[in-house]
Amino acid sequence: MSFFIRSKSFLRPFALTYVRASALLLVLLAMLSNAFAAMPDAAAEAAEKSGNLGVIKGMVRDHGGSPIADATVAIFRTGTSKLLKQVRSASDGSFLAKILPGTYTILAVAEGFNPITLQSIEVSGATQLNYGFRLERSGSGNTLPEKKLDRNNPKWVIRSAQTSRSIYQNREGDAPVDENSVAEAAAAEEAEVESRDRRGQTVIENYFAGTEDGAYAGINFATNMHLTENADIVFAGQAGIGKGAPQRFETQVKFRPSESHQIRLNTSFGILGSIDIQNEERTLSQVSVQGTDEWKVREGVILVFGFDYSRFAGAGDDFSISPRLGLQFDIDSKTRFRTSYTTQTEERTWSRAIELEDAQVVFREPAAIQDFVFENGKPQLNKSSRLEFGIERVLDNNSSIEANAFFDTTLGRGVGFTSMPFDSLDPANFTDFTGNQQGGAQGFRVVYTRRLSGRFSTSAGYSFGSGQKLSEEAFSNPADLFENDIFQSFFGQFEADLKTGTNVKTIFRLSPQATVFAIDPFQGRLAIYDPSLSILVTQSLPTLGLPFQAEAVVDARNLLGFQTGVAGEEGSLRLNSQGRALRGGILVRF
Repeated sequence: MSFFIRSKSFLRPFALTYVRASALLLVLLAMLSNAFAAMPDAAAEAAEKSGNLGVIKGMVRDHGGSPIADATVAIFRTGTSKLLKQVRSASDGSFLAKILPGTYTILAVAEGFNPITLQSIEVSGATQLNYGFRLERSGSGNTLPEKKLDRNNPKWVIRSAQTSRSIYQNREGDAPVDENSVAEAAAAEEAEVESRDRRGQTVIENYFAGTEDGAYAGINFATNMHLTENADIVFAGQAGIGKGAPQRFETQVKFRPSESHQIRLNTSFGILGSIDIQNEERTLSQVSVQGTDEWKVREGVILVFGFDYSRFAGAGDDFSISPRLGLQFDIDSKTRFRTSYTTQTEERTWSRAIELEDAQVVFREPAAIQDFVFENGKPQLNKSSRLEFGIERVLDNNSSIEANAFFDTTLGRGVGFTSMPFDSLDPANFTDFTGNQQGGAQGFRVVYTRRLSGRFSTSAGYSFGSGQKLSEEAFSNPADLFENDIFQSFFGQFEADLKTGTNVKTIFRLSPQATVFAIDPFQGRLAIYDPSLSILVTQSLPTLGLPFQAEAVVDARNLLGFQTGVAGEEGSLRLNSQGRALRGGILVRF
């Protein structure tokens, strides 16, 4: 032991010297490490002091022009997924970021909105760049470029083929849609936003409407609630006063059991009006249930399958149950194939789609009672169906084209007519009756859409095929109201999204030869289905600092008063469901 102690004492000076040298070396290494770590900040600080930093500033707004607060604006080095800097937008939607000169990709994203990226942005010293981001609510698009941008994010899934959606890319610039690491960064950023505590959203709309059949007023409402991280529920309803006012309540439940499946269950109940059965006035209602499973089979392949069920209640008991099938396949990064089989058991003579986060609620006017076929004194459901095949191709960042072939089957669709004899000017001699449209139609449609600028877009469509038109022999033989013939249909649409928060959408459509469609050839691609010229105007209103968004809505349909019909030697026939209509109201979103 004494030897050990003496040996320890002997080595102590060397040990102390070694410890001191090691400590000094560690201190030097730490100083060097801190110096190297601080070099970028020092460079940035020096650049800032010398005024060589570039400034990127701008505004983040929604589709209606309202500012989006707390949106994330992230800056990436072009060609990499490394996040260099990110800032948040202020309450007025403005943002500002300073960064060293270079070439960057800028991403803007907010909760409930699709992200937008600007690529290859050149930033030089002592310059200021101004950009305006117009974010589109998630679920309202699902275009090819949008889907490609979020390809790695499982929350984005295809809607059924009947859903109306835009087919242009919500992007600016001439950069091609290339899948790179920025897409992964965008998806990761969006997933991070999605994982935060989410709040529900509510929409309330009051309106006053006037038609040739009278005037009515009412209120529409919809609210979205997040039950769990993977389950949402929407409650929506319509109530009104006056003849023809809609009375409706519906629920939409969305559940994501896994990353590859999204299940939706929609139920609705609506009061359609009153009818006389054996000299007794009875109320006719309709109950509908729709269930779908959107299954992501693999990357770029999505299968939709489910069912549609509808039944009359009260004055009728007819029902319909049928499958709902759809397949979407991305052939390449810019080409998508789509096919579907769907049915139509409801008339949507007046519909306005409201985007509610990633759900869509349709406020509509119910079908007129006189447009139902009666058998044995009871109304029958419209059981029309459609089989459709289509190709969608993105041409560039601003335009796309779509071609579809469709095959319709019409069973028991009621079409209301007004018979007007030429030899009588007395309105009492005008006769209203309902025809039973049956048969089929086959045709194709082509739709071209182009975004002219960040505020203006346009689209045009043409449809051609074999369908049904009103027969000129209908007066002499009312049993032969329809006959098969070749049809053509055209539409043109122009949309302007102005700086003042005003959005104007005008649609003109024409179907010569008195064509009668059981299912609109452009269904799923038009926001307004009425013939002639229709205009939809929405104007964002000031919020005065309150936590809601408000807009005024003016919806004018069939302004030229066009009515499909034919004339013969004894008189003329006109459809009674295509008169002028005007609706105005205030919509509040909070």
